[in-house]
Order: sequence, then C-alpha cells, then structure tokens
Amino acid sequence: MATQAPTAPQPGLPMKREWGTALSALRKLLANGDDTTQVFYIMRALNGDVTQRNYRRLLTVPGGGRIAYRRQELAQRLSDRGWIDGFAEGTVGATYRAFLDATGYSAQGLAEISMAEGAFLGADVEHPYAWMGRRERDIHDLWHTLTGYKADEHLGEACLVAFSYAQTGGLGWGLIAVGAALKSIRVTGRLDFLKAVVEGYRHGKRAAWLHGEDYETLLAEPLDSARRRLRIAVPRAYRVAQASLSAAGLSGI
Repeated sequence: MATQAPTAPQPGLPMKREWGTALSALRKLLANGDDTTQVFYIMRALNGDVTQRNYRRLLTVPGGGRIAYRRQELAQRLSDRGWIDGFAEGTVGATYRAFLDATGYSAQGLAEISMAEGAFLGADVEHPYAWMGRRERDIHDLWHTLTGYKADEHLGEACLVAFSYAQTGGLGWGLIAVGAALKSIRVTGRLDFLKAVVEGYRHGKRAAWLHGEDYETLLAEPLDSARRRLRIAVPRAYRVAQASLSAAGLSGI
C-alpha cells in the first residue's frame, strides 16, 4: 500500500486550534525553558488566524503596504554582520549588536530552530501569510532589544511573551506567559514574577503596534528616542523581580 504524501502547507487557511498539542508542548517548555522548539509548536497549535489578521493590518498602516510589497526576509538581513556592525553607538542596531555578542544568538539560528521537526513554515513557502509569520519570528529578538527584557533568562522571556500577546493577540503567547507566571508562584512563593509578566502585557497594550515598523529604518534610530516614539515604558516591576530572583539565588524558574 502506497504511503500517502504529506499534506502541503496551506498558509492561506486559518489553522485549527489544538489545545492538547499546545498543553503538551507547554509542559515540556516549563520543564526545560531552553527547549525553544516547543514555543513554535505552541504558536502553531493556538495562534489560528493571528498571522493573517496581522498581515491585513500591516496593509492599513502608513508604510505597511511598501513593507509587505518588498517582502524582505529579515532573518537574512539581520544575519548580515557587516550591516549590523555599521550602526552607531546608542542606536537600536548597536544595542541589538551587543545583544548578539552577549548571548551568542542569531537570527538565522532562531529560524533554524523554528523549522525543526516541521514546527514552522520554512522560507521556501511562497505566500504573503507565510512571509508574515517569518517576519513575526525574526523580530522577536529585536523586541527584546526595544523592551529591555533579557532573552537569556526565563523572566525576560516570560515578560516578552506577555508583551507579544498584547501586541499580536496570539493565544500561544498568552498560554506561555500564564504558564510561566503560575509556575513562578509555586517555585518562589512570591508574586514578583507574576507582577512583572502582567506589567509586560500592559506595556504591550500601551506601546505602538510594532509589527508596522520598518526595521531597517528603526535599527538606525537612537534607542532612547525609539522607545519614546513607540511608547515602550520602563519595565520597573521586571527589575524588581530580577532583583528578587537574584536575592533568592534563582537564575530561572
């Protein structure tokens, strides 16, 4: 009996929400916060038509149509170290460069993790919604740079996923934020982590819609002025929680 060929990706159709898959992936992620592949399983299981809706919204904001028309693959652009090295000190781009050097992360590395075991649509899928999904993935670390939430700690990631839920409406982000916050209460016996995650959500609601930004232009902007323009607030509860975890000798949850 012939093996049935795998179904071709259909990025134009909303994906059915699969709560069982999402919860299983969340359990694995909470057991090992470095298992980034589980994040993409959760996104794919729960985000439904979020990417489609964000793409349609992009077409309505100033400059969004031009961004969509160009369809630049940001993973490739952000992997151009010569370009990244050219940004002046104090800019968003220079801060992103320092982020790359400090963490060892890379845009291409994140892209490769996302495609592990079919957790994400690859760059060979030629469709506007698939491109938008890759764009949403590739700006994640830029959002770390803009918000000040560290990427190499569980607290910073939890705060940014709450921020991302407010920005995008993706239920996958919301599930991860809630799961991490609840685990933090059990592990620490305190509410500092939870308060920081709630702050992240509120800051995401307050901020300008970051999906509409031209990131090539934004990277050349001074970081402080970019944060003011985009209404990205100082994460005070996050810093309190950082100090609380450090005092307790906890590097994660």
